[in-house]
Amino acid sequence: MGICIFLLYLFSPDKLVLIHENKVWKEALQYCREHHVDLVSVTSEQIQRWVRGRAKGASSTHVWMGLQHSCYMGFWFWDNAETVCYSNWAPGGETEPDCNAGLEHQRARVGAVKSGGDGEGEWVMLPETEKLNFICTTEAQ
Repeated sequence: MGICIFLLYLFSPDKLVLIHENKVWKEALQYCREHHVDLVSVTSEQIQRWVRGRAKGASSTHVWMGLQHSCYMGFWFWDNAETVCYSNWAPGGETEPDCNAGLEHQRARVGAVKSGGDGEGEWVMLPETEKLNFICTTEAQ
């Protein structure tokens, strides 16, 4: 796993855009990269607060962020290849994907943020085939 380095950079909540379309994770990633910059990476408590605020306006129960798990490497990472140093998993939300299932049964596991109700803003692992709203960044993080 990589080393966590915290850099101070100018990033603000107005650089986050909630997309009110339900897409599977890969479609959301592609959309963000084509129309904005990327799916959001939640690398600090401050960004977490901003994401939670944006997620409240979602029409889906969760929203995609740029978090994914690699069975091959055995850890979670951001789609921009950053190591996960900050996390906000819901209790039981970070269950290990079934990496021992045959390839035909393995589904990529990715991270989403609860958009409301109990545990609002907490992270959960979901199959990439779920269709959810998502949050893009309009500036590189």
